[in-house]
Order: sequence, then C-alpha cells, then structure tokens
Amino acid sequence: MPQAQLPFFPEGTTKINSNLAFERQGDLVTYFHGHLPVFQHHVNDTQTFRLIASQFYVNGNATQAEICRAFGVTAISLKRAVKRYREKGAAGFYENPARRGAVVLTPPVLVQAQQLLDEGAGIPEMAEELAVKADTLRKAVAAGKLHKPSKKRVAKSDNTVNAYH
Repeated sequence: MPQAQLPFFPEGTTKINSNLAFERQGDLVTYFHGHLPVFQHHVNDTQTFRLIASQFYVNGNATQAEICRAFGVTAISLKRAVKRYREKGAAGFYENPARRGAVVLTPPVLVQAQQLLDEGAGIPEMAEELAVKADTLRKAVAAGKLHKPSKKRVAKSDNTVNAYH
C-alpha cells in the first residue's frame, strides 16, 4: 500500500499547491514535489519554464489557476504553451521560429522584369511569364525597384491639316 506524503516543502519555497512548490536561489529556479527537487532551470530560460509549467498542467500536477497565481503568468500564455506541448512535445519549445519564405524578386528576376517593362509588357503578362504574383510586381514598381518607362508622346507632323482653318 502506498504511503501518503506529507505536504512538506523546504524553507524558502513558494507553494504552487499542496504537492508542488518552487524556489529561486540566485539564477536558478528549482521545482519541488513534496520535499524532493524534480526540476531546475535558469531564471531567464523562458522556454524551459513554459515546458515545465505545461507538463505540470498536462500531467494533472497543478491546475491552470494555480500555475497562473504562483508565477504571475496570464492564462492565455499558459494555454498557448500547453497547446504547443500537446502538439509538438518538449522539442516544440526549442524549435527555431518559423521565418518568411525566400525572396521572390531576386536580382536576375528584377532584371528580367525591367526588360519586360521596357518592352511595354503589362504587369499581368509579366506576372504570368515570371511566375510571380502581379501584386508583388506592383509593389516593386511602387517601391522604385522597377521603373515603368515614361509614355512617349507622338509629335504632330507639320503636314496635318486643321479642319478649322
């Protein structure tokens, strides 16, 4: 038969609930289950803090309210961390953040686009030929990366007859 554990925490700890507590000593945060230390991390290591808080919640060691109250975090930040933990596991907290895709208008594409503009091609035709979105080309023109050629005016010849003379 399992023996009941008394809610005994080392001196100087902050209680999360009757089974969990934590203590900060210098730059280290230590988590206790009863009187036993179970985890430790640097005070500025937010990724690991989110991981351990999520584990406490998912494993049923602490409620959302207990974690939020003990650490002064918002409920939504804990919910986001729990979602990440459930979807990606512990490794999800240490992934590099997603970045934007590669630049579409590379220098060779810009040269080709400028040649098409100089030949009088419209933006929709250029977009189709270069496999680039038309809006991307419009933004490049607006930003000055591409220059539309100025419209040439047709000069009137001297041998035109004015009907009103």
